[in-house]
Order: sequence, then structure tokens, then C-alpha cells
Amino acid sequence: MENEKREETRADVDNEEAGQIWYKALDVDELAEGRVKPVTCAHKTLCMTRFEGKYAALDNKCPHQGGPLGEGSIEQGWLRCPWHGWDFHPLSGKPPGGYDDGVETYPVQEKPDGIYVGLAAEQPRIRTVSDVIVETMVNWGVRHVFGMVGHSNLGLADALREQEEAGKLTYIGIRHEGAASFAASAYGKLTGRPAACLGIAGPGATNLLTGLWDANVDRAPILALTGQVDTQVLGPGAFQEIDLGAAYGKVAQWTQSVLHTSKHAELMTLACKSAILNRGVSHLIFPDEVQTLSALEDADAGSPEGRVTPRAISPPEDSLQEAVDLLRNSKRPAVIVGHGARFNMPEITAFAEMLNCPIITTFKGKGLISDKHPLGCGVLGRSGTPIASWFMNESDCLLVLGASFSNHTGITDKKPTIQVDFDAMTLGKFHAVDVPVWGEIGVTTGLLSNAFDGKIDTINQRQEIAERWKIWRTEKERRLHETRGKGINSASVFAAMNRLIPDDAIIAVDVGNNTYSFGRYFECTRQSILMSGYLGSIGFAYPAAMGAFAATREDDPRYKGRPVIAVSGDGGFGQYMAELTTTVKYDMNITHILLNNNQLGKITKEQRAGHWDVWQTSLHNPNFAEYANICGALGIRVTNQDDLDRALTDALSHDGPSMVEIVADPDLV
Repeated sequence: MENEKREETRADVDNEEAGQIWYKALDVDELAEGRVKPVTCAHKTLCMTRFEGKYAALDNKCPHQGGPLGEGSIEQGWLRCPWHGWDFHPLSGKPPGGYDDGVETYPVQEKPDGIYVGLAAEQPRIRTVSDVIVETMVNWGVRHVFGMVGHSNLGLADALREQEEAGKLTYIGIRHEGAASFAASAYGKLTGRPAACLGIAGPGATNLLTGLWDANVDRAPILALTGQVDTQVLGPGAFQEIDLGAAYGKVAQWTQSVLHTSKHAELMTLACKSAILNRGVSHLIFPDEVQTLSALEDADAGSPEGRVTPRAISPPEDSLQEAVDLLRNSKRPAVIVGHGARFNMPEITAFAEMLNCPIITTFKGKGLISDKHPLGCGVLGRSGTPIASWFMNESDCLLVLGASFSNHTGITDKKPTIQVDFDAMTLGKFHAVDVPVWGEIGVTTGLLSNAFDGKIDTINQRQEIAERWKIWRTEKERRLHETRGKGINSASVFAAMNRLIPDDAIIAVDVGNNTYSFGRYFECTRQSILMSGYLGSIGFAYPAAMGAFAATREDDPRYKGRPVIAVSGDGGFGQYMAELTTTVKYDMNITHILLNNNQLGKITKEQRAGHWDVWQTSLHNPNFAEYANICGALGIRVTNQDDLDRALTDALSHDGPSMVEIVADPDLV
């Protein structure tokens, strides 16, 4: 039944009790004889009844399990609870048989314009332990929460509402918790700061896990806030009870339950500190009844003041000197940068310019150096360019900064190698390197530059880089004309993107053929690229774009106002396509470029490469552009290569969510 919320309306009632407020609950004859209806006045939900010509207002909660009486019915003269069938008198709220577990009733007045109910004036909202925790989170700089409000996180959700109404954070209500954690993960990858994701106990918490694993393996700071059943029923197996500490045991580098006796501000302080310093997942578990406990009068929110040290640490002198010596003896060094170097590119670029050497990126590092820069060589590995692999193979020394040596990247172990990373465990993780250097990348690169002081004896490789780019661009131009009459080739799609995507765009890419083609064909200038790196999770792109969009709403000049693009295939978008309605609801100006080949194209290729039969990779898709229009976004479908520029231009200029669905050839990638 409909649960209407009535605005406060004071009636002229004689002898009105002090502190009592009268609310209009029903219009005249709105409720038929023998019927019931739930109505919310202010924050109080009532069960309104009409029985034997009279109106009554009862507490909507059954005293046994809280069943909603307003959703019940009057049967044989008794109001029956819809949850377990207990009866109450429709006017007095008393049960049959003389029991004392009746329902509270409230005074009713029939007026010419409607039925009014008298309620006591609401008491001021009491500050809770959830308020203390959320205030602490805000003090630590968390500005965005992505999640789903539900029955086991309502107390925490109300604290988030308070902070949003105060203008201190934004809340994005998603359609699936997996999208929430992906969005928060992408935000962390882009900014280096944590966002939070929210879920209920049980399935809400488990739905967060995929995006949290994405953050875990790509070293992105993130907060996971999950509801939990009441502590008094933990253990026997209550509804939606799972052991969240165990479920999050490997993905969260820090996890704690919020208990009655906890130091609540300190818990959130440690969660934020751990997420930021360890660059990973922090998890807080909120039992239902703890969320609404009153905070102590002197409970102050926590803050980062005095809790975080500067992280610009210098490397040990011995390892730094070994790196200098190896580079001094090099004639053709090459710099390889990964995602971990994303905040240090000015220092890295300056050093490479001193050495006159190529800068190669991993796929996760795509865009860290412009492909128009005279030293930029694009992406190395399976998603890369022949330029990058050529210069790595021709080098006599590799300086690897913030990269993890993934087998997808293919950094060779046959060259003398210097590896620099803030994480000592990452150094030499897969095989021994000649010089492992533990230090902050920007500081270390600056020290290397100082050690050379401009005195270098390396070959200037700029001309070779330009020649290799010319060869590759000629090949890309040739591929533009390939066609089999079964869709548009990928070279054409990304050539159009090269022409039209703004230089300052933030681009979230998915997993699959579309991603390989993006890495190979799209030439970055100043764009920032987001992807599911080590986890390689299909479905990442569209929720990640929502996380990026949140960053563009902030005052940080690195992200403010930048356009946001999502690039995905039909398989990836199909996993979170309901989130298109989320972007419409929150007016997110996200342009989605969707390559639709009606199959899981990458898996089809893998089956063929492994001499398997192609099996169960075909997809039954809707017209995605029409779907976008139905959702309230702009949808444009492209089946002809000549229409690409017009479609992209229209989508990029649209004020709000837009989608360009491109019918793509699965084999011309």
C-alpha cells in the first residue's frame, strides 16, 4: 500500500495539548469504510483506519516483530497484522482476549478539509556514534559515498544524510553494490584519496567484494562500510548474517567491528589512515543496534592532524648510488612507468629529457606521458604499440618506476634493470632485478637527476622515436580501410576518438577487445586513463566513470570540470547497465562509447587460439542506444564509419549522460 508523507498542518482544535502538533493525515473520504492505510506525518508512520464510520490513528508497528499494520486488513471486525496474523481492534488498538500487548493510538479530529492526527512535538535529533564516525570520515577528507541504503545500515545512513545536508559530502545511490565499490576504487586510483562504499549485511556486503578486490590489487585507497545484524543474534545464523570479518579477510588490509564500547572516532581514524598509507581497503562493520547509540556528550570527531607523516622518503644511499652507476654506463637507457608513478610525471619526464631516452608506459600507466611528446613511446605489452616493445628491446638499461612486472605488460628480465617503488615487497617481486631501490618515486627521480647534474653520455633517441611513430601511424591509417561488411573496425573508432576526445578528458576503459584496441590505437595527450588492472574485471568502465565524475565536481584543479568518458564493450556494459539510470538521476555528464559486437569477443579469440570450439560467447543484446533514450539519456547508434564523427560530436556536446553505440566487427580489432 502507498505510504504517503503528509506535510505538517496545524489545525484549530480547542484545548490543544501543549507541545502537540496536528497533522493532516487524510483527505475527506480518502479512506473507505473497513479499510486501512499507512500514512507518514513528519517522521512518524501511522496506521489510519476507518471502521464503523469512525477514524482512528494507530502506531503502524505491530508490537511483536514491527509488522506494518497499515499494510494489513480489517477482517471480521479485527485489524490483522500482515506479518504473523495477530489481531487488534481497528479503533482502540487493543488485542482480543485481554492481552496487554496493544498498539498505541493517537487523537484524531475530523475537519471539513480532512482527517487530522495529533502528535507530540518531535524531540531534537540526538547525535549518535554513527555521527561521530561519519564526522571523522569527513575530517579525513572523504567527500563521496557510493552505496545502497537498506534495513541494516539505516542508522549509519542517517548520519551520512546529516553530512550531505550540511554540504560536507555527496551520496550517490547506485543500483548494485558492485558498481559502488568500482566507482570508489576508480576515484581512489584517480585522486589517491579514499571514497567510501556502503552496503547492508549479507548480500549487500558480498556484492561490494569485486570492486574492493579491484582496489586491493591496484593499490587504491577505499573505505567499505557495511551493516550487520544485531550483535545479540550474531552466531546462530540470523537473516542475512554472514561472518563479514572472514568474508573480507583477504581483501581488506584493515577491518574492525563497531561495538558498544568502541572508541568510535578512533576506529574511523585508523580506517582512513590505513586506507591512505597502505593504499588499500579499510572495512568497518556496523551492527544494526550500535549505529543508533547516543554519542557521549564529550565525543569529539577525529581528524588527520598529527596522525600522518609526510611520505616523501628518500632511498638508501647505497642503492641510489648503484642506480647512478648503472645509468652512467648506459648508452640507450629506457624509462618504463607504471600506474604507481602517476603523481610524479613532471620529475620523471625531466629526467628522461636529460637522458634523451624513451618513456614507455604499462597499460595501467597509459597517458602518463603524451604520445605527442618526443620521448613518448606508448604502451608496452599485449595492449600496446610496436614502438614501445622496439625501444625496450633495443635498450641497454631499464629504469622501471611504479610498475609491477605483470606478465601482461611483458617487461623483459633480460636487460639490466633498476626498479624503484614505495613498496619494498614489490621490488623484485617476480624475478631478481639488478638494482632494487626502495623510495618514493618523485624523490628518487629528483635525486637521480641531481646526481647526473646534466652530465650525460647517452644516445639521443628522439629521431628514432619519431621514425617509429611514423611507421606505426602509417599502419594504423592502412587499417582504417579494412572492412568485411560486419561492422566498423576498431582502428576507425579510435581514430575518431583521437580527433574528437578532449585533451583533458578522464577515460574509464573496460576489459575485452575494446580495451586492447584502445591501448593500441588511441593516442593520449593529456587524458587520464582508468582501468581494472591486475583484477581485469569486466564491467569496470561505467561505474568507474561515475567515480571519476565525482572527482570532477570537487575544487581540486587537477580534476575540476574535466569531461568524463567511458569506453566498453557490450559484454562489460551488460553487467552494470542499470547504472545508466543512476547517471541520469544525478545528472552525470558522462559520454559512453559502446562497441557492440554481440559477443564476448576476447573470449572468442582465446577459444580459437587454444584450438577450442567457439562456445557460449554470443550475446543477445537490446538496441543499447534506444535503451539509453528510454532511461532519459541521449542514445545514438552508429552502423556506418562515416557517421562516427557526427555521433561523437553530438554525444560530447550533450549536457548529461550520453551513449554512442557502435556496431563493431569482432575480428577487426
